[in-house]
This record gives sequence, structure tokens and C-alpha cells, in this order.
Amino acid sequence: MDTLNAIVSSMKLSGSVFLSAEFSSPWCVTSCIHPSDCAAYFPEPRHVISYHYVQSGELLCSVATGAPARIAAGQILLLPRNDRHLLGSDLSMGAIDARDLVIPQGDGQMLRIKHGGGGERTRILCGFLGTLTPVDPFLLSLPSILVIDASEGASGAWLASSIRFASEGGHGSPELVSRLAELLFAEAVRQYLEALPPGQSGWLDGLRDPHVSCALGLVHARYAEDWTTDTLARQAGLSRSAFAERFTRFLGDPPMRYLARHRMSVAADLLKDGRHSVCNVAYSIGFNSEAAFNRAFKKEFGVPPGAWRSGCRGTPSPARLPADG
Repeated sequence: MDTLNAIVSSMKLSGSVFLSAEFSSPWCVTSCIHPSDCAAYFPEPRHVISYHYVQSGELLCSVATGAPARIAAGQILLLPRNDRHLLGSDLSMGAIDARDLVIPQGDGQMLRIKHGGGGERTRILCGFLGTLTPVDPFLLSLPSILVIDASEGASGAWLASSIRFASEGGHGSPELVSRLAELLFAEAVRQYLEALPPGQSGWLDGLRDPHVSCALGLVHARYAEDWTTDTLARQAGLSRSAFAERFTRFLGDPPMRYLARHRMSVAADLLKDGRHSVCNVAYSIGFNSEAAFNRAFKKEFGVPPGAWRSGCRGTPSPARLPADG
């Protein structure tokens, strides 16, 4: 597993394909999923990534004052920061909130929208990815819009077919949903990285730096080990000072602060699972003292581990989300 896959896997993404929409030009809608909307599927996430798969036709998408992106059939649009966005054939016309266009459906049926002026048609499937881990520099470093070409390559074909399967009732399989969420997000970031010009600074370019990427892979795969800046530097093939400077410049946090945050994210996921005691979680992520773990967890999440676990227990029974067309 490469570094990017390890990082995405540690986010424990889940989600659902929940809306099928058919638009005809001219049309324009505004859309945004709120974390509370996702409670019908799993505990309310700390962060949401919405996406739209264009099955046929094409659409424009814009976020805030950014230039519109044109998304064609076979492409998947992701919004890593979950910004409110415009979708449409003509973004200059008055936008309608997608929530107001949802056609009521029976229990267990996917939400649907049919809207527009009767011209050229665009069909899309909409979904979301959610994570309980805190928003970190990795997510914040991504652009507002990512586009995957699902019409090319084996991974693209798998993504497209999996989204279609999930929309037809396969969303009930946790394994499929988890794998789809991870692959969808990882492929979007991978394609973006491949197109990124060299010589950039920041989190994403750190993934392309062999020294920083090596350390990231170790931290995410072997987070419970007794790492120090010195031992990570040796593994990365740099002196301590050069490694610490390089890691901090790319990722925005010193190595030990990054490791501490990642451990807390892993702990949060283990606690949510409900099968582990607070003491076991503490030791599994590298703490030798439950009291020290309690203090560190509360500092990161604002509540003690036990309170976090209590808040995450139980998943509400399935229901349909408000629309994010």
C-alpha cells in the first residue's frame, strides 16, 4: 500500500449514493450537504465530501468566485471542502436550491430530481463521503473541486460501475461503501497530484517528496511504534534537522505533532467501533498510561474518550437525506 492509500485508508471514509437527478437545459441549482444530513447512515461526520457522477450530458460547476469547471459524461466531480456550489447548464440564471426540487419517494427508495427547461438532458448520481476524523491539513490543502475521468482505466471503470451498483441498492454493503469511498477519494487526489506542476510547496507536494512521503507512510502504517524525530529522520534518509525542517515546511506541523494527531484520529475510530475499552485503545496507539491518553484525547476532541464513544454509539435506522443534486 503506498503512502496516499495509507493516508486515505486511515480516514475511515464511508458514505452513500443517495440521489438520482435528471436535468434539462436551461437549469441551475445550488447545493451543499451538511454533516447532520448524514446521520441517517452513520454517526454525524466531522467532515463531508460531496460528489456527483455525470452519467450522460454535461454540466458546469462553480464554487464561490472561482471559474466554472465543465464536467462531461463519464466524469466524477468531488468537492473536498464541501463548499456550497452551483451546478447547471447556465450558471448565470437564477439558482434553485436542490433541496426544494426533490420528488418524494417511498421508504428505501433513492431521492430523485427531475427539473429544467426541456432542452438537452444531463443525468447525474449524487453521493457523499464522510469521516469522523478531524479536518486536517491534507483536506485543507486540496482544491475546491476535483474531477476524475471514470471513462478511462481499470480504476475509473470500477468506480463508475460501483457508483451505479450502489445507486441500485448496493449501498447496504458496508464493505463496498468503504472501498468505494476510499478508492474514489484516492483516485481523485492521485489524478490531481499527477497534473500538479513540480516545485510546489505544501501538503500535497510533500506526498511527492520521497523523504516526507517515506515518513508519512511509516506514521500511518505503524503509528503505535515509539517514533521520534530522530528515528523517522533515519528512516527517511536525512539528518534530524533537515528532516524536521522539510516535514514541517510541507505539512505545516512538526513530525511529532503530526504523529500525535494521527494517533488521536485512530483512537477516535476505535472508540466509535465500540468493541474496545478506553484502556485497550490507549495502549493500541502507543500510550503507556490511560490517564495520559485521556488528557491527549480531550485536548484534541474537546471531550474525554468515554464521552466520545458514548456519543458515537448506535447508527440511526436508514432514512433518506435532503437533496444535494
